Amino acid sequence: MQVLEGPAARAALTRSFNEIPVPDAVLARIEATFGEQLSPEQVVLRILADVRDRGDDALREWTEKLDGARPDALAVSADDIAAAAVPDDLHAAVRTAITRVRAFYAQQPAHGFLTHGPEGALGQLVRPIGRVGVYVPGGLAPLISTLIHTAVPAQVAGVPEIVVTTPPDKSGRVHPAILVAARELGITQVYRVGGAQAIGALAYGTASIPAVDKVAGPGNLFVVIAKRLVYGMTGIESLPGPTETLVIADDSADARYVAADLLAQAEHLGAEPVLVSTSRELLVRVQAELGGQLEALPEPNRGWARDSVLSRMKVVLAADLDEALELSNVYAPEHLCLLTRDPWSLLGRVTRAGGVFVGEHSMEALGDYVAGPSHVMPTGGTARFMSPVNVRDFQTIISVVGVSEDTLRRVGPAAVTLARAEGLEAHARAIESRLPDASREP
Repeated sequence: MQVLEGPAARAALTRSFNEIPVPDAVLARIEATFGEQLSPEQVVLRILADVRDRGDDALREWTEKLDGARPDALAVSADDIAAAAVPDDLHAAVRTAITRVRAFYAQQPAHGFLTHGPEGALGQLVRPIGRVGVYVPGGLAPLISTLIHTAVPAQVAGVPEIVVTTPPDKSGRVHPAILVAARELGITQVYRVGGAQAIGALAYGTASIPAVDKVAGPGNLFVVIAKRLVYGMTGIESLPGPTETLVIADDSADARYVAADLLAQAEHLGAEPVLVSTSRELLVRVQAELGGQLEALPEPNRGWARDSVLSRMKVVLAADLDEALELSNVYAPEHLCLLTRDPWSLLGRVTRAGGVFVGEHSMEALGDYVAGPSHVMPTGGTARFMSPVNVRDFQTIISVVGVSEDTLRRVGPAAVTLARAEGLEAHARAIESRLPDASREP
């Protein structure tokens, strides 16, 4: 385990913000599928164009080609949603997660304002987006929590219609846990289609799947590229890429917890675990714990986590907690875990992170499910300018201007001057037409 310090550590944690590297296995699959070497963006452009031009037929063909199933009916029927069943403990866990996420977002201010006074009225109207598409990954496992953590904020925002797309299994079925979660959420529109083709369907609309006003939810490389390419045709909430966790730990941290929190994210494909510590002794203990905990994981999780640890893990020895926080803010992690003697004293100095997990009882893995905030968070350093999914992602703000005649007389001449400075004479005259003659320019 290479330990970085000083300028080398800062350099390693400074993002280049280039495109995500494409694994060789992805390139090999592209060549096997298309018979030629294409870039992922070229693949997505082909799929999107086909979905735009041929609609449902293209969706069925791409689903068969990429997911191994050819569903006749793209929509999951109301009877199938009603009949979906999972073990009682899982059903109860779904309800717990929904309740806690909804309670969290119910606290987010979501109203506008309209101020009336001598100058007239100024304010904002806040309105829910009309129709939102939620993409739920399902290639390796049914991500029940993603549906909950994306749809609930939209519902709290007041979105009247939510459309869910998720990849089917080889038999063309949607996992029953996804359907149970949809039923608990009151969502009736679920479609068995995934990948870039699903994003195309949500953006363009087909005979079966309605076009939406905004698409939300994480996905693989092809889904992320598709979201970027359809932006403008529809809205997107973010471009979430491979997950990442940065743990700050001092000499008081329990090496077992540090290793567990790193591995919890490392088992995601392409994940980047980062450990920044002020204690060299802790780094030694964590290394030993990582080895033991890795071997205890079942396959294929062990292989995924080992690849993340060996290929992408960064380990940093910081001079003190001030430097540790500075490095974290440079990195702008999706998840920041504070495993220190007094973690709350550090919170005020965190300026860039998707989410902060304070203390050993607030592990990030809990946040993935039932803590409350959405686990759909900015990755790849985009926490510099992006936020986790929240109520505002599913609302629009409409400005309201209703100034009085007295206010127009007082501020109108300044507006006329600015308009003429910008060379916009019609603007100036529109304002002047409402001003008393004495206020107009000759």
